[in-house]
Order: sequence, then C-alpha cells, then structure tokens
Amino acid sequence: MPISKTVVINCAGVGSRLGLGITKALIEIEGKPLISWQLEMLKDVQDVRIVVGFQADQVIDHVLTVRKDVTFVFNHDYLNTGTGASLSLGAKFAKGLVISLDGDLLVHPRDFKAFLDSKEECIGYCDINTEDPVLVNIVQGEGENFVTSFSRTFGNYEWSGLVQIDAKKLEVGKGHVYEIIEGFNPMKAFHIRCQEIDTPLDYDAAFRWVRNYLINKAEV
Repeated sequence: MPISKTVVINCAGVGSRLGLGITKALIEIEGKPLISWQLEMLKDVQDVRIVVGFQADQVIDHVLTVRKDVTFVFNHDYLNTGTGASLSLGAKFAKGLVISLDGDLLVHPRDFKAFLDSKEECIGYCDINTEDPVLVNIVQGEGENFVTSFSRTFGNYEWSGLVQIDAKKLEVGKGHVYEIIEGFNPMKAFHIRCQEIDTPLDYDAAFRWVRNYLINKAEV
C-alpha cells in the first residue's frame, strides 16, 4: 500500500572527506550507488524529496533512471549552510510528520519500515559504528527510551541521522539537523541497524554492512 508520509533525503553536501571527488549519494557499493539503495527502501513512499547541491545534475540524472516521481529541491547555498537548511528546504509545504534521511546513510529495510510506521515523533539511534559520531544520551521512562540530548563527547549510542518530526518545527533551518531538533527533546528513541559513511573507514564498513544486511539478509 502506498505511504503518503514525506521523506526528505539530503544529498546537497560535498562529502569531501572521502576524497573520491563525487557526492556520497553516487558512491557505488556492491555495484549500486548509495542513493539507489535508499530509493529501493522507499519504493512504497509516495512523497520523496531529494535535496541537491553539489553535483546536482549527476544526482538528478541517476535518480531519474531509478524513479521519476520524486521531487528535487535545490540548496544553491550548500557550501555555506548546514544540513538543517537543506532539511528545511525539503520539508517546505509538507504536512504532518516528515522523515529526514541523510544521503550517506544506509538503513536496514525492516527497521526503516518500523520507523516509517511510527505515528509519533522519534529519533533513530544505533550502536556506535562511525569514526566521528554525534552521540546521544538516552533515558528510560514509562517502558520506552527517550533521547534527551546530543553530544560530540559523551553518550553510549550514536545518532543515526534519522529523525521523524512535525513539519512545522522545520520552518527555519540553521546549522545541523541535530541542532534543530535538540530543542524538542526528549523525543522517543528508536533503535535501528544502519551504517553512515563519513570517512574512508566508514566506506569500507559500508561494503561489509551491505553484504551482511542487504545481500545476505542477515537479521542478527
């Protein structure tokens, strides 16, 4: 059944830390660009918006070979703005809950489906698996876990970059996404299996992650 919820994929950034000369959305993993893995996961979502900036033409050209019913949103000032600005642009005119998905994030399809089915605001967190993580502090209350704050120095888990939040809270986007949503904590914490790609070591880990979870279909 088609899902009407809005998903914004932020592909505007440069991703220069990998030194590959291309946007991370077009990095090939097991013969398929990262954005293709994401679009496959989003096949049942009707309202998919992709925010582009660096190498926008290449991203658009590739996406249209996979799926033609997406909306492209331009962040022309991507060199001077953070991920928050891209999310704000992508969420414009959306109604209700919006899911923000970083263009360098791989998420286990089963976990994403559960996240997508959630009817409340929530933040996706994971076990620490990248070199330069944004950490989350989590507390338990009424039988559920809640994210209370983000940190660069302290936390037992990593923020995945995945968040579901009311579109009205995204009207003004400055800095990074986690800085925007920080003021709305505590928010329900949702554990997911995922792999973000920021550095060469993360890139190597992504190959193992894709083979394990997306090709071999591991459930552990």
